[in-house]
Amino acid sequence: MRIIISLLACSLFLYSCSNAGNSSAKPSGNDTLTQQRFFPVTEYLKGEIFTIKNTGINPLKYTTVNGLTDSVWLKHEQLDSAFSEFLQPEIDSVNLIKYFTESNFMDQSLNAVTFTYDPSGTLPENMKLKHWDIYIEPKTGKVKRVYMVKQPAKNKTLQLTWISGQSCKITTIAIDERGEMKAEKEEKIIWDF
Repeated sequence: MRIIISLLACSLFLYSCSNAGNSSAKPSGNDTLTQQRFFPVTEYLKGEIFTIKNTGINPLKYTTVNGLTDSVWLKHEQLDSAFSEFLQPEIDSVNLIKYFTESNFMDQSLNAVTFTYDPSGTLPENMKLKHWDIYIEPKTGKVKRVYMVKQPAKNKTLQLTWISGQSCKITTIAIDERGEMKAEKEEKIIWDF
């Protein structure tokens, strides 16, 4: 499974690098479907979850609310529900290409090729997903990190930072009546000790 994911990431990386000059131009009409190839984030995350389950190690989840932290070991049966908010909608080239555009660049500060996905226009009201980034190690072509932003409610934002093969952090940010943003809850799940 890891080999398939690595090969997929490498081929996407090589494809994107060969088309790097075309990434800033926004295609129009039917050309969009033939030019853009989104990294299959959902498939990648499901592969990572599958790998966690097969290690036999239970991840440790730290939950911080109002400065107080609690921890619990997650059972393998709980993993799908722990990450469920970020497994929908399915992120691939087919179903989101009409809503998002991809750009990519080499980020020297992170030593990663960064693929950034932003809305290409106004998103439908029921679209919770707002933005995502994929960071790929340039030498190996492997995914280093995934970052996603969802807005499940008007005054709430969820951010996922997934560090491949190690851990993830889910931050819930609330906007109060004064319009100020505050981290309401932070969940860190570690599976590589």
